[in-house]
Amino acid sequence: MKKTISYRIIEGKHPVFYWTLGISTFLILLGLYAAYNMEHYGHIITGMTNQIVWGMPHVFAIFLIVAASGVLNVASISSVFRKSFYHPLARLSALLAITMLVGGLMVLVLDLGRPDRLIIAMTHYNFKSIFSWNIILYNGFILLCALYIWFMMERRMHGSKPTVGLVAFLWRLILTTGTGSIFGFLVAREAYNTAILPPLFIALSLVLGLAVFLLLLMFFSHALGERILQRPKILLGVLIGAVFYFVLAYHLTHLYITGRHGVEYFILADGGIYTILFWGGYIFLGTILPLLLLYHERFSHSRVSIGSACLLSILGGFSLLYVIIIGGQAYPLDIFPGMEVISSSFFDAASKHPYTPSGWEFMLGMGGIGVSVILTLIAMKILPFLPANLTDSDIDPELLD
Repeated sequence: MKKTISYRIIEGKHPVFYWTLGISTFLILLGLYAAYNMEHYGHIITGMTNQIVWGMPHVFAIFLIVAASGVLNVASISSVFRKSFYHPLARLSALLAITMLVGGLMVLVLDLGRPDRLIIAMTHYNFKSIFSWNIILYNGFILLCALYIWFMMERRMHGSKPTVGLVAFLWRLILTTGTGSIFGFLVAREAYNTAILPPLFIALSLVLGLAVFLLLLMFFSHALGERILQRPKILLGVLIGAVFYFVLAYHLTHLYITGRHGVEYFILADGGIYTILFWGGYIFLGTILPLLLLYHERFSHSRVSIGSACLLSILGGFSLLYVIIIGGQAYPLDIFPGMEVISSSFFDAASKHPYTPSGWEFMLGMGGIGVSVILTLIAMKILPFLPANLTDSDIDPELLD
């Protein structure tokens, strides 16, 4: 017998709610204060230079944008692939897609140096620029997710929900492809300029989105059935493996190309913090440990282990983005291939470009996370996004098999 899933708003009476609200507000204020100082004094107060132009704020921004795309996968599985098991989770999935994208875009805009010039970018399009395409993709994604939520909540629109879900699913694939193509189209940077970056970003988005979703679900759903966690847990492990496959293909391709041996040696063996983050942050903390926690019989049934695996996969994904985005800029430009350059005003002869993120950059990035959290809390307080009960007995038994 099918069971109807009811939804609820969060009460907002628990001290944890107010603590989360307060901390998020504090993070937003810190981010705005950092943006004001970066605007007033210039980016000289940050660790960014003429060589490292995309610093820590861009890592935060792209992390949130990529995760926003991936978190919608839960709703896509429900409506596009018609997996009824995920139906109760679809509303929250679409909400997180909006709030995380807004937080990421806030960081991105405030890190531009001249946020007011965004108006020019929104009114004068250069369709040869992937950045112009991204403005359309980001705004369209927010609109589609809002429409998707309306169709899920309005009973009269349920018949059109799969169509909107399919459009949103295809749109987010294009969006994440565009984000990865920002780097894949850059010929000057040897660590970039490869067609494998867009699918790598798509796979990474699925991991980050699902990990964030599971953490939020476990935080707000106190009565969460163990069997309900099994499917997304297994899916998370498969997606972590998929990201590892693309990372492996990315580096093997570079190792095969003789001209890329220098940048590969830099990232994998002689890059300092970038090498540490790749092997320690991504490979060990973000891949090996989560897979162990998700699949080893000793840990796989523990909710603490699943939560830890989600958190570790997020840290690993963040480390990978740091290595790709900043490590790719830290390696010196090869302006004269095959020639030995002793000194140059273009910094191409340097062993590597130093970069140390400043506190202002961390503050701005955390401000974006604060925006995402506070928007999510307010929306969940106003509208019923969260399933009322998610115990094993509340879900149709046929869906748990």
